[in-house]
Amino acid sequence: MPELPDVTVYVERIGAKIAGREIERVRIINPFVLRSVDPPLSELDGRIVNDVRRLGKRIAIGTEGDLWLVIHLMIAGRFRWLKPGAKIPGRMALAAVDFEHGSLLLTEAGTQRRASMTLVRGDSALAEIDRGGVEPLDVDVEVFAERLRSENHTLKRSPYRSSPVQWNR
Repeated sequence: MPELPDVTVYVERIGAKIAGREIERVRIINPFVLRSVDPPLSELDGRIVNDVRRLGKRIAIGTEGDLWLVIHLMIAGRFRWLKPGAKIPGRMALAAVDFEHGSLLLTEAGTQRRASMTLVRGDSALAEIDRGGVEPLDVDVEVFAERLRSENHTLKRSPYRSSPVQWNR
């Protein structure tokens, strides 16, 4: 999973920036990025971020009221931190999560828009997004090798994945 180091670093840095902060609003710049309608994104307005974790290759931002904003960067998705009131760049911008001290901007290079945002309520809904499998960083080599050999797949499609790892403040 070549994305694992990138996602891990994003979780650490995003957590350091937004943990304990209030979400002012979420702006969708490209409607194709949003993959859910219930609960509505407006329910995030005014909520405090209390958790940032990795859910496989996804980044899950948890708020009070047990709402989870789950972001999948896919291949070309990236985050940028903008100062408050900064202009959002044109074609690459997909969405922004605004805080009083800045905005977390989701961008995607290229023409294929594969990155996604999903808002879910509760741990059970979050678990439905979880693809399952073993955590490659927590199992020994023998278990990891057995899982890789258990099915005929490319390495990327193998039956392992990363489970939720809670970010420690």
